[in-house]
Amino acid sequence: MAVTNYILVCGGTGCESAKADAIYQNLIHASQTEGVSETVQIVKTGCFGFCEQGPIVKILPEDSFYVQVKPEDAEEIIKEHVVKGREVKRLLYNKDNSKKHAKVEDIQFYQKQFRIVLRNCGFINPEDINEYIAREGYAALEKVLFEMTPDDIISELKVSGLKGRGGAGFPTWLKWKFTKDIDDPVKYVVCNADEGDPGAYMDRSTLEGDPHSVLEAMTIAGYTTGANKGYIYIRAEYPLAINRLKLAMEQAREYGLLGENILDSGFSFDVDIRLGAGAFVCGEETALLTSLEGNRGMPKPRPPFPAVKGLWDQPTVINNVETWANIPVIILRGGEWFAKIGTEDSKGTKVFALTGKIRNSGLVEVPMGTTLREIIFDIGGGIANDKEFKAVQTGGPSGGVITKEYLDTPIDYFHLQELGSMMGSGGMIVMDEDDCIVDVTKFYLGFTVDESCGKCSPCRVGGRTLYNILDRITKGKGEMDDIDKMRSVGHAMTKASLCGLGQTAPNPILSTLRYFEKEYHAHIKDKKCPSGKCKELISYYILADKCIGCAACARKCPVAAITGERRKIHRIDQDLCVKCGICYETCKFDAIYVG
Repeated sequence: MAVTNYILVCGGTGCESAKADAIYQNLIHASQTEGVSETVQIVKTGCFGFCEQGPIVKILPEDSFYVQVKPEDAEEIIKEHVVKGREVKRLLYNKDNSKKHAKVEDIQFYQKQFRIVLRNCGFINPEDINEYIAREGYAALEKVLFEMTPDDIISELKVSGLKGRGGAGFPTWLKWKFTKDIDDPVKYVVCNADEGDPGAYMDRSTLEGDPHSVLEAMTIAGYTTGANKGYIYIRAEYPLAINRLKLAMEQAREYGLLGENILDSGFSFDVDIRLGAGAFVCGEETALLTSLEGNRGMPKPRPPFPAVKGLWDQPTVINNVETWANIPVIILRGGEWFAKIGTEDSKGTKVFALTGKIRNSGLVEVPMGTTLREIIFDIGGGIANDKEFKAVQTGGPSGGVITKEYLDTPIDYFHLQELGSMMGSGGMIVMDEDDCIVDVTKFYLGFTVDESCGKCSPCRVGGRTLYNILDRITKGKGEMDDIDKMRSVGHAMTKASLCGLGQTAPNPILSTLRYFEKEYHAHIKDKKCPSGKCKELISYYILADKCIGCAACARKCPVAAITGERRKIHRIDQDLCVKCGICYETCKFDAIYVG
């Protein structure tokens, strides 16, 4: 009996945590109960990207897009959609309560995206190699083994203009060429899957939804450079990605696409997985390689670079997950095709994890050159709760903030650096009017200080110095001289630190001082936090002309700091108040003043 409906269930980590597996199992059970199991194929895929609306269930051929699905909805989906041919209207994505969206192309979140890296995520079962092969999987590997020389591959990558997506933006072809040109029988290929930026999950989702694309790309790199061994260094906090990688490796070996004598070509290449302990510094390539060797993850001076002297002092090509995922497409469609996407300086697409004060958070892949406004307001749907946009942090804790006057800036390596930020691995955190820039900067500095390996003093001492100054400022103990001190220490760190972590750690301070110095002045001079986030600089008061004595705030106060008789004006004891803000959130009469 022919299959009439394909039901795709999001199986990424986010949806799995929201009971996507129970949805999947309930769909199978309901299809069996309704007697349609032979005409329905139910597939658990990777991430659809629209994380704000997960768990997601998509049904083909109608392209119906069901959002925020619960396990108990599975029976209705089978009975109504599959058996009776009627969409379950209440589950369709509804952006503004006025229009029901049935098809993916109708949803604004996807309209400006262009998927290369995420081409298979949400479309295939990542645990079935046959589904990857059905979408041109391993065709690029076959092409290079039987139709191209290593020099041909390098030339194609050069034409494509692909740069490393891990943050540095080094030309991929040149890195591979360095390793290829070295006459050494032992070389390595390494995948950096140690994604450590707060709020970033691009690489994790790619591995969960399309693990074979990375394995295929690494094998192509092995053939190109003369390496026969590869390693995927992935943090242990990614169990789903790890399990799917292991299964993909087993299947690839079974099909003769990994291991000895691949496709009877005479070329052999195999891959192992190594688990990282979650140290942010191990995202830096020399620290990662040191950890992979079994030592404490600490960076090394460069040169020599890993492409010349890397893992166990052997020539090593190391790229991050997103870079690898581009390779098979470039080989199949050609470097010229890829180079037509993006800008003159930055070719192809970029994947971003769009999070923060945004209506539509999720995984976004757009052509280089797309503006921040398009990502935040067109794809992201604008600022949540109708608040005002304040800034966006790109590049994670190593990046900087970009303000509203630069929303129309094209996103590429050059323009972001010009604004004092960076591309980074792809984190994009949106802030609104309620966010305190000084407090956010303190958070990022605290993160990098905790994650510093401590090997070099500019990072170890400089980072702690900057954090201590910020801590004083947020507590009302800052001085105006602190502004110049932070700039001086920050610039010294960028020049003297051993690795990228220390060199970029001051970026949040330097960029926020560039655009929000007045907010620092308010904390230092006026001893006020304009956003009301720094507890030591705010106080809660009850406005006598608005208080009706309902006592709602007093009942909620965790420390009994609010006193007063019923139907009479209440007061807050400033000595007892812990500044938790519950009174402000509870009052329905705007009688609580924050000052």
